[in-house]
Amino acid sequence: MRLLLLSVALVALGVTAGCGETAGAAPVQTNEVNLPPSYQFDPAVIQVVAGTSVTWTNNDHFTHSVKVQDGPDHVIRPGESVSIPFDKPGEYPYICTFHTQDMKGKVIVAAN
Repeated sequence: MRLLLLSVALVALGVTAGCGETAGAAPVQTNEVNLPPSYQFDPAVIQVVAGTSVTWTNNDHFTHSVKVQDGPDHVIRPGESVSIPFDKPGEYPYICTFHTQDMKGKVIVAAN
């Protein structure tokens, strides 16, 4: 019984902590994403209108990347930025290919 309770508690803790998932995050209307010194995208889920370029800025001390779905992998060294245009409405999940367990996000593109 203790093992069952411990398992349930650990699962609940993982869900609450997010475990790198973006499903529960409310989208923020912005075209800028920060990579602070914490192995995360901030905000993780954003919303823009079609035709907007999104800029990711690496403010961490480590190199990260941004890979949107089937697009190229953009490596971002500390202090650097990358901008990616989003022309079509839809949902575009992205990851840091160096830290796939922790760094996930999503760009939601709405029609103009």
